[in-house]
Amino acid sequence: MKPETAVEAAREFVAASVAPVAADLDRKVNPEECFSWDIVEQGSERGLRTLTLMPEYGGGGADCLTTAMVVEELARGDMGVSVVFAQTLKLIQALQGAATDEQRARLLPKVRDDPRCLLAIGMTEPQTSSNYIIPYRPAGFATNATRTGNGWVINGRKRFISNGNRARFYLLFAQTNPDKGLNEGSTCFLIERGAPGFTTGHVEDKMGERLANNAELIFDDCFVPDEDVLGVVDRGFDVISRFFPASNAYAAASVLGVAVAAYDRSIAWTRERVQGGQRLIEHDIVAAQLAEMHMLIDAARAYVHHAAWKADHKETGWDPTLGALPKVFASEVAWKVVTKALELHGGYGYMRDGGFEKLVRDAACFIHSDGANRTLLLKAAQFIRASAAHS
Repeated sequence: MKPETAVEAAREFVAASVAPVAADLDRKVNPEECFSWDIVEQGSERGLRTLTLMPEYGGGGADCLTTAMVVEELARGDMGVSVVFAQTLKLIQALQGAATDEQRARLLPKVRDDPRCLLAIGMTEPQTSSNYIIPYRPAGFATNATRTGNGWVINGRKRFISNGNRARFYLLFAQTNPDKGLNEGSTCFLIERGAPGFTTGHVEDKMGERLANNAELIFDDCFVPDEDVLGVVDRGFDVISRFFPASNAYAAASVLGVAVAAYDRSIAWTRERVQGGQRLIEHDIVAAQLAEMHMLIDAARAYVHHAAWKADHKETGWDPTLGALPKVFASEVAWKVVTKALELHGGYGYMRDGGFEKLVRDAACFIHSDGANRTLLLKAAQFIRASAAHS
């Protein structure tokens, strides 16, 4: 699918299926009721859920840059919806990249044909969150997989998993070598919802990003056959390093979409609102603030697009900091833009009916989500140190 076609499809989808219901869904008290299968199915009808699926399996075959552009467009309507789709799109890329021919033939048609087929990745644990980003000590995942016969038995639990209670397929990371750290001794398994011994637990009641559910994954003697190992045993992190290059860029694009929504509303508001005898936009201090917001958004988008393009063209020279810093920058830009927009709206912006408190709550999410910003800065620092040591 061409970039302009995909972005236009996302824009039409947001206008028809997301914008009319997002605010009402966000206000549901029960977090599970904030999620909408209708939205997922309508996105599937437009080809957005399978945008990154290989064309030979009926997908759009979109590259990372096109996907990042679509993810941003979705987030202009609602960041939770963007996350639901972004998780699935990036995991389709990882799955079809790391899978064997047999696994692709067996699994990808199911992804294509089920309009509710979402994907999730199980990494974060109650006591293992940033450890897989900055492994300070050689500790492994608490979730473990033990060899038995022609497969593995998994025990443990994961927490805060996006699409956790909604996905059909999961890329689950479990420790298979207890003598190694999680980077060297864990394996990636493919697990389908309904597998014996696998259940979902608590659904998080989040401050923002409420149209996406995050849930607990529970494994109690869950058997996974050898045929559902993704990649090489004990080398699960190769799946991430090889096939997740744009994951960070997609997270950055999601939160950037929130900033764009805040900016667009600010332009409309300042054109209409009269203060001191003239429209707000005619006041120099307001116009200068809008200019700063515009500049920050453009800079963040350029960084995100650069990272996404590089993910598709590693032969041009891949900078590993691009797997960490774009999300840090975009989330900080979004927070700054949204709070500036809140200020421009004055007392109206503080009222829930104005919709800005939702944007503030949504923007706050990605200061922590997809890797806490301080942790990602440390990760980038490690790359820089390593590069300097070898130069």
